[in-house]
Amino acid sequence: MSVQDYLLKEVEEAIKATKEVFVNEKPSESVEQETTDDETPEIKLETAPGDYRFPTTNQSRHCFTRYVEYHRCVAAMGDGAAECDKFAKYYCSLCPGEWVDRWNEQRENGTFPGPL
Repeated sequence: MSVQDYLLKEVEEAIKATKEVFVNEKPSESVEQETTDDETPEIKLETAPGDYRFPTTNQSRHCFTRYVEYHRCVAAMGDGAAECDKFAKYYCSLCPGEWVDRWNEQRENGTFPGPL
C-alpha cells in the first residue's frame, strides 16, 4: 500500500464516518443541535512520538529513519500489514512530501541510499 493510498483511505474513512452521522440523525434533532450547539467537533491531531535516538535536534534524520523503518517492515511483513501503518503515519508527519516523492523514485530506480 503506497503512502498516497494510505492517506486516501484515511480521508475516505473520515468522510464515510461523517456521512453516517448525518444519515442516522433525525431531522428535528439536527435542527435543535445546530441552534444549541455552537461547538466545533474535536479533532485529534497526532504526530510521531518522541524517540530517544533523536533529541529535539536532527529531525531530518528522524524522518529518514522512520521512512526506512516503514519500508523494512513492509519487506518483512508484506504489503498492507497493519503493524507497518504506524511507521507510515510517523514518516508522513515528519517528512516533507518532496523528500518522500524523491525517495520513492530512488527506490523504484534502485538508487535509494538507505539500508532497506
